[in-house]
Amino acid sequence: MELGVGIIGFGFMGRAHTYGLINIPLYYHPVPFRVKHISVCRRSAEGRAAAEQMGYYRKVVADYRELIDDPEIDVICVATPNRFHREHLIAAIQAGKHIYCDKPAVASLEDAREVEAVMQACNYRGKTQMVLHNRFMPAIMRAKQLVEEGFLGRVFQYRAAYLHASNIDPNKPRNWKSSKELGGGGSLVDLGSHIIDLMQFLLGDIASIHATTETFIAERADAGTGERVPVDTDDLALMQARHVSGAVGTIEATKFATGICDEIRFEIHGASGAIRFNLMNPNWLEVYDVREASAPIGGMRGFKRIECVQQYGAPASGFPAPKVSIGWIRAHLHCMYSFLEAVALDREPSPSLRDGLRLQRVLEAAYRSAESGKTVDVGA
Repeated sequence: MELGVGIIGFGFMGRAHTYGLINIPLYYHPVPFRVKHISVCRRSAEGRAAAEQMGYYRKVVADYRELIDDPEIDVICVATPNRFHREHLIAAIQAGKHIYCDKPAVASLEDAREVEAVMQACNYRGKTQMVLHNRFMPAIMRAKQLVEEGFLGRVFQYRAAYLHASNIDPNKPRNWKSSKELGGGGSLVDLGSHIIDLMQFLLGDIASIHATTETFIAERADAGTGERVPVDTDDLALMQARHVSGAVGTIEATKFATGICDEIRFEIHGASGAIRFNLMNPNWLEVYDVREASAPIGGMRGFKRIECVQQYGAPASGFPAPKVSIGWIRAHLHCMYSFLEAVALDREPSPSLRDGLRLQRVLEAAYRSAESGKTVDVGA
């Protein structure tokens, strides 16, 4: 199958998607599809000039409708600020395009409901996937296998966090990710969407949530005008979650974790074992098995490291080698490959846009809880 791809947005994530599309043939063989061309939309003249200079793109346009209306484009990648996702998703759905969408799916629960209504009204049959790429780290994939195999037994509790230090500088300008109008929220939306998704991926849906949010720096200079403006998004979100399964856990999302680079960490405790992971040491999944002998003198019981590294298996081509240390972009590439493979083989991708819209309900419930001070049911 040959696929034409249009990327709406040419910021950080537009470049990441371009990397994946160009390099899939190096990393996978055989591949049941071929990306025949890539087009990109960027509103600013400077952005279009930068894209054209790269030389990768069939065409570079200012109006995303040119990508939506192009019969040679089969897949739309939505890589714009969250506020614009609703508009871009609805246009792509109505045009019958396959959709690859950055998280979160949209900027609000109202937007999510509108997108769901359009999908239903159009009887939409395209393939969709959310760019929740952390699911596609081998260590996370192995953790999922262990949970499904019953390694943990009954899961009691967990603690999970996504930590950044990117907002600690009071002189950092306010960008779209710290604007409620453009982003829909702050750290909870930007980082929390990833860690909440991972906990639901591993342990099933969250039934209820209790949240507290904080904004530590209340005013910043606007990135465009330099004018001092209020910050109306959260720098920190602390949550207590209860899953449908009965498991309970704490979830933290913050951009004020001084000394941290890009750290997802979790530890899950069950009746039969435990697992833990840290994104800054991504080659390993640590596991603890209660069934190991504890004698003599501790026996063989204790946390052990599984060397997950880049062991993706076929059709990974062996480039890079399975034992070469893994990085952030590799998980993005596997996320993209998994989506396009599903399109080519007529399978249902995961996590789908509908999964992303369900995740929006958890984010909304967390914000409602933070406002009310009460535990909020996530609902259907």
